Amino acid sequence: MSRVYTVALLREDEGGYAVVVPALPGCVTQGPTLAEALERVKEAIAGYLETLEAHGEAVPEDSPTITFDLDDAKEALVTRVAVGEAVPVA
Repeated sequence: MSRVYTVALLREDEGGYAVVVPALPGCVTQGPTLAEALERVKEAIAGYLETLEAHGEAVPEDSPTITFDLDDAKEALVTRVAVGEAVPVA
């Protein structure tokens, strides 16, 4: 099953991007480029969801509204990513 989550990519002063997933508390990662940060966040989300399912916990849906802290970041990009297998449309 494919799931979609909103993510915030924060450009770091020293280079690279920190990534947070507001709907999944504690699900964070980073990458040296936007492309790599997006790939890493997909892996982080997949691992987070697998852990929830393994422990019998509910899997949160994405939220239509997000809030995140910019900390010291001067730029942020908000986008949505899909993880999991796509379900074929009949």
